[in-house]
Amino acid sequence: MAGLLGKKLGMSNIFTADGNRIPVTMIEVGPCKVTNVRTVERDGYTAIQLGYGEKKESKTIKPVLGYFKKHNLTISRTLKEFRIDDVSPYKIGDELNTSFFAEGEFIKVRGLSKGKGFQGVMKRHGFSGVGGTTHGQSDRLRAPGSIGSSSYPSRVFKGQRMAGRQGYESVTVQNLKIVKIVPEKNIILVKGAVPGSINSIIELHKK
Repeated sequence: MAGLLGKKLGMSNIFTADGNRIPVTMIEVGPCKVTNVRTVERDGYTAIQLGYGEKKESKTIKPVLGYFKKHNLTISRTLKEFRIDDVSPYKIGDELNTSFFAEGEFIKVRGLSKGKGFQGVMKRHGFSGVGGTTHGQSDRLRAPGSIGSSSYPSRVFKGQRMAGRQGYESVTVQNLKIVKIVPEKNIILVKGAVPGSINSIIELHKK
């Protein structure tokens, strides 16, 4: 599915002609460079690899640096492949920008959700807590309670809901409408919220 890479700038709102307020997310889309074209003959599948952002040569490994210099490309900070059926319209070095999308179009957005760090079961899974709030039970208020049987099978089952890292997971939001495109600034406004923190890299896919 064809798409582009972008950066989440934050949320705002715009007003329609009849005065209705629409919450929108501002996304800086591209410009993305085509850094590689995958073909069935060479790679076994068809896809285009897009690069977004810039990276210093001193922070790039030599094989990647050599590839970009060979094709006279600026080193990209983020690389992502997009599977498509026909790669003939694309070649290495092509630039894709907001003209790839149109106002009123519905797209799919994928990004990494905000990381919450290590959290307990009450915040992570919505547990109600154990025990009351009277004297002598203050150390068990947010505890998960029993996590397994002590007799059989004398172990904790896989998948048991426990404390752990929360967030920073791939999240996809479907059917987000493009409300407005600002081509001179490579910015599109989509209705509603998209996953990720401000300045995080997100993927925008055509439906």
